[in-house]
Amino acid sequence: MSNTENTKPIFPKGDRTSSNYFTGSAWVKNLVPGDDVLKTVIGNVVFEPGARNNWHRHGGGQILIVTDGLGYYQEKGKPAQLLRPGDVVQVPPALVHWHGAGPAQSFTHIAINPNMQDGVVEWLEPVTEKEYMEAVGG
Repeated sequence: MSNTENTKPIFPKGDRTSSNYFTGSAWVKNLVPGDDVLKTVIGNVVFEPGARNNWHRHGGGQILIVTDGLGYYQEKGKPAQLLRPGDVVQVPPALVHWHGAGPAQSFTHIAINPNMQDGVVEWLEPVTEKEYMEAVGG
């Protein structure tokens, strides 16, 4: 049984993410792979407690819809935001940010990457343990 409220997830976990771009264990299930008509990629992302992605940016922006657990979103140079189910985050194009689970609970969101002709993702450096702990209040 999961340590989140949602004991029956809507989507399967999908494929494990690369340790080149994530710290900890996370999975992505592509719901809409690169679509040449709508120019949008949509995925369901599941983070185990403490897992997060590297700092990164999306040329076409991104929308996150939180569906389960507790997580964090942080823009470079700003305080982190606590995310709960039902929260929606609109990330402007090219804004450097990260998102992931808190230290004690898993976290799931749907990631919508529009305007993929402008670039789906550019991965940057990992979020350090110090940055993460400051963000989550540890």
